[in-house]
Amino acid sequence: MNTATPAGQLPPALIGMDTGEIQQWIGPDQPAFRACQIYEAAYRQRAAGWDQITVLPAQVRGGLSARLAFGLPEAAAEYKSADGTRRYLLRLADGRTVETVLMPEEQRDTICISSQVGCPVDCRFCLTALMGLERNLTAGEIAGQVLLLARLHGLDPAARQLNVVMMGQGEPLLNLANVLKATRLLTDPRGVGMSERRITLSTSGIIPRIADLGQSPVRPKLAISLNASTEEQRRELMPITRKYHLRDLIDACRAYPLRPWEKLTFEYVLLGGVNDTDADARRVVRLLANLNAKVNLIALNPGPGIPYATPGAARVDSFREIISKSMPCMVRKPRGRDIFAACGQLQRIEGC
Repeated sequence: MNTATPAGQLPPALIGMDTGEIQQWIGPDQPAFRACQIYEAAYRQRAAGWDQITVLPAQVRGGLSARLAFGLPEAAAEYKSADGTRRYLLRLADGRTVETVLMPEEQRDTICISSQVGCPVDCRFCLTALMGLERNLTAGEIAGQVLLLARLHGLDPAARQLNVVMMGQGEPLLNLANVLKATRLLTDPRGVGMSERRITLSTSGIIPRIADLGQSPVRPKLAISLNASTEEQRRELMPITRKYHLRDLIDACRAYPLRPWEKLTFEYVLLGGVNDTDADARRVVRLLANLNAKVNLIALNPGPGIPYATPGAARVDSFREIISKSMPCMVRKPRGRDIFAACGQLQRIEGC
């Protein structure tokens, strides 16, 4: 096999491969069970590197490690919040960095992962948007965020509820092939063993890719970042609406093939004096009428360069009460604001 890496491409890595791809790398001279051993060590046992896959003969392990990177991201920095949240700055093979957040709770743990380095969607209330897009993450870099934090913190979905939300840096539907492959790796019972019910993808509304996502037999739950009650308002806050209109987005949601246990989630960032009035709430109710949906409200998490204010608790509660009369609605508790780990704050800010 030619193992040279073309200029500008990442070197091949074990993390991100399925058993068929691993078998190709170990070659026809090795028995087929070797690929399964390697796969299970990487994903189920969460090995940290080739040296920990001791089930392999030393000669085989040495030969593979010389040709194939292991592929876990490196924890370059860790920031701890007063509320227990941890934000990790992860260094990738090419030196770029991305962020992952762990939010432990009494009965469960949630990992917020990134799908791109930066983000091409210019939402006006999000710090990540100020970065622009550097590149897509590979399937291994997406799944590797979960594997790394699971190893560092002893997380096991078989023993305690573990949720993964694709709500970090990036627009997941603009990297759909790698997101879906990572989802398959995370949900494979021979590997990490997560449930599809515990993985959620959040999108700004890339309408053609919503349809593609719905056709995948293994896929995360779908969350739509709504954030406005009218086309004009959403176009101002989320310029992507100039290409993918609000009416068409709602039609795409109506056509989305929900599984029997599933609801659509609509996320709504409340911006003080902008989109948080009672009239906005009533328009949201009308907009989402006849959809099998729930709404998550997020009071703006502030940051430098964001020209909006966080609404007061009374305004948030009034908005929630109106929505709740028609569909399930909750207010998302902010986590990690003091370390810039909350929703919309990921911008690789250091020194927190």
